[in-house]
Amino acid sequence: MKPAFGTVAVAGASMAGLLAAWVLAAHAREVLLIERDAVRDQPPLPRKGVPQGRHAHALLASGQRVLEGMFPGLTEELAEAGAAVGGGAFFTAGGYLEADARQGSLYSSRGLLEAEVRQRVLALPNVTLHENCQAEPPQLVRGRVEGMRITRLDGGGTAEYCCELVVDASGRGSRMPAWLTACGYAAPPIQRVEVGMRYATRHFRRTPGELGGRSFLSVSPTPALPRACGVLAQEGERWIVTLIGYFGDQPPADDAGFLAFARSLPASDAAVLIEGAEPLDAIHTYAFPANVRVSYGRMARRPAGLLVIGDALASFSPVYGQGMSVAALEAQALKCCLEAGIKGLEERYFNAAAGVIEAPWTITVGNDRQLAPGGPHGSMPQRLRWRWVQHVLRAGHRDRHIAEAFLRVARLLDPPTALLRPALVARVIAVAGVMRT
Repeated sequence: MKPAFGTVAVAGASMAGLLAAWVLAAHAREVLLIERDAVRDQPPLPRKGVPQGRHAHALLASGQRVLEGMFPGLTEELAEAGAAVGGGAFFTAGGYLEADARQGSLYSSRGLLEAEVRQRVLALPNVTLHENCQAEPPQLVRGRVEGMRITRLDGGGTAEYCCELVVDASGRGSRMPAWLTACGYAAPPIQRVEVGMRYATRHFRRTPGELGGRSFLSVSPTPALPRACGVLAQEGERWIVTLIGYFGDQPPADDAGFLAFARSLPASDAAVLIEGAEPLDAIHTYAFPANVRVSYGRMARRPAGLLVIGDALASFSPVYGQGMSVAALEAQALKCCLEAGIKGLEERYFNAAAGVIEAPWTITVGNDRQLAPGGPHGSMPQRLRWRWVQHVLRAGHRDRHIAEAFLRVARLLDPPTALLRPALVARVIAVAGVMRT
């Protein structure tokens, strides 16, 4: 069958770009994958183009399902490389929600997961990686993408390619909105929700039985104490511990301060682990200023042949672990749109991607707004929704069925409206009555 496209280009070879390239390879004669960093022969370590790569990452169950569908056997091979697939706990609303292994997400370093996916994508015969290269703005002819210029960052000059489709997967630093404005298009609507988040992360030696035998622990922030942490098992018999402060609260990068911050959390698990485990590296810090969502689908006019995916489309507070899974779900949406034909592809894809983004955006922004000083914040429906979730969480401490319902929403398997299903509401009310007695 003749492919729908000749040459297509994907700007950015992190998770979103890799998955977009894999999808497009089934519909194009050639896929150009353009990446600023050298990645092909690199070990699975953090790299300049992914500054948050040193910090805790999780692939939610929703994203894991998509990746396993794209790359059968990926989960098993990651487990053989040392990744953990197991149960964990969320300390939230004053108690623990336990997640057994059946609900478990995949726990590995971002570098290992990305390297495994990259190996499979680059094995496709029609995908060509251009590393150490800068993707310049697309070339437009009468409102349609017609080409791409690639500049080598090692001084090797430039090359121009005719392209029928360009996918921007360049992440939070995407220059696409500014480029569109420079080309005479109205800027896409952009939403920003400030969080002023600060990270501090360190690896520790992992030994059996620590953390109660779990593979994961999360301590959630509250309006009274907007601090959080994530403790995740990783390959190499390591723990990664990421401490998180909101609104400029920086977890310290010295031993004593790091431990003191962990001790300030409402659950002692992270502090106990830090006190007893062997540190394996220095403490690294990172800043995340705001959730950002760029609504290209709401533009009255935009170039044909241009798509956007991943953090360049929406970037979420990393504490919720949604980014890679949302990118996988967007890639799955792109696959469905392409299988339905290329007519009206841009509008259908942006609408589908908006549907993917809506649930995690609602979860993240709804919670982050309530953590801001001077709350409660938002409209009355938003505040009532947040209060209801707190009731669900407290009931989930005592009722595994309720906990599982919440965790399915947190892992993007069910929409947030699932927490309003009549049977679940009745169960929460019944448990709340038992708690009062």
